[in-house]
Amino acid sequence: MKLKRKLIFICNGSDCKKSGAKTIAKDVKEAAKTEPLKGACKIIKTKCMDMCKSAPVVIVNDHFLKKTSSQKIILELKKS
Repeated sequence: MKLKRKLIFICNGSDCKKSGAKTIAKDVKEAAKTEPLKGACKIIKTKCMDMCKSAPVVIVNDHFLKKTSSQKIILELKKS
């Protein structure tokens, strides 16, 4: 049985970092260690995605989350 991993792309451009991308990465990493997300997520830090006015920007699977927070990302992960 093959497990489908959820891909989480977190922008690490300067504007996203100023808007809390480091905190988001830390919070999502902690959430990914608990059930039901344990072993089902892959966190990828990216360079600037050129959406600086919408910082912080995160992509979860095929969904762009603009001006997002850790809670919104974790909710998106649990429902997808």
